Amino acid sequence: MNLPLDIPALLKAATDIDEARNTPLAVSVYIDETAPGDVVGHVRSAFASAGAKTRVTIGYLDDNLLAEPYGADDMAVIVAGDSPRIGEQAAHIRGAGIPVMVATTAPRAVAAAAEAAGWPVPEGDIVAPNMTNPTPFGDAARALARRITAGSTASEAPNAAAAEAASAAEAAIEDIEHALPVETEPADAEPIPLDAEGAATLDRRMGEWIIAACKDKRLAFALAFPFVRRPLSLDAVRATSVQNAGVGVVVFIPGADMPIMTLNQAKMLLQIAAAYGQPLSAERIKELAAVVGGAIKGAVGFAGTEAMGHAAIEYFEAGGDIVGVASVVQKARDEAVEAASKAAATPAGGKVIEAARGAGASAFRALRGKGKGAGKGGARG
Repeated sequence: MNLPLDIPALLKAATDIDEARNTPLAVSVYIDETAPGDVVGHVRSAFASAGAKTRVTIGYLDDNLLAEPYGADDMAVIVAGDSPRIGEQAAHIRGAGIPVMVATTAPRAVAAAAEAAGWPVPEGDIVAPNMTNPTPFGDAARALARRITAGSTASEAPNAAAAEAASAAEAAIEDIEHALPVETEPADAEPIPLDAEGAATLDRRMGEWIIAACKDKRLAFALAFPFVRRPLSLDAVRATSVQNAGVGVVVFIPGADMPIMTLNQAKMLLQIAAAYGQPLSAERIKELAAVVGGAIKGAVGFAGTEAMGHAAIEYFEAGGDIVGVASVVQKARDEAVEAASKAAATPAGGKVIEAARGAGASAFRALRGKGKGAGKGGARG
């Protein structure tokens, strides 16, 4: 198969694993003595790094003194309890140019205490088990397939079918827009229990904070701290799915939209493999290229991208290696897009695709933050 992929460029992306492994990381964990023991233990365990180039320093906060920042730190973590000086301590460390995460199971109480003391913690820097799971793009894909199928009844008058198609397309684009992480209100009862679910969501929140605050070293953090790997991989899946949704809807030039979508998917799989420390040889990259080269185009293109990404994540987390990932992602992709592609082949489904061009253009521009005129150029980003 002759694929429009720059293999040397993709190989170069894969070699970033070696560079990331050799990237020095420095983290300071400051523990409030009033913090619950289970939270302290969990955070300390999460930052127990196996990275040869990683330094993690553990210390305790003193309400009578401000913490002394370490200038070489890439980030700091404060494990918060009832201390009234958490906000001030965080501000002091942040003043040294070090991003600070405040980990707690009582986010509302910590935020209120910091605010009352005159040292509010910036929005987003308090992390706790209080964030909903991102709505899977697969849900949006299935919703689109259902809407296309529902609009394919022969009994509908042509005008009614067209109106239904337009409405379905707009709703599908809304699903894409809303399929991003949504912060929920903190739990009414604090502290939030750090049970298995709470621990998992706290890990995810900490990982999401790190990849946002430490962008230049996000891969190094993923290789050093396992809890960062899934958030980093999911970030790649979400970004690629949104972009490919825009490619499939906005760029309808034969021979142009497929290469863009294919390249995006290949890069996504490389990013996921890298996050789990799986090096890719030239042969494996070609194998992945052949798999992603069969992706369908059109408004359901993001369904295949989403499915491939999640399949790769689950595969690596289950202990799989790079040898078998190609067949896994191919199967997941094919199953995810089969229903949608069949439905899209119906007359009403074709109307949905046509209507999606207009609806998708504005939605994609909004998602990419490029304003009016992004169109096809934004899809290549």
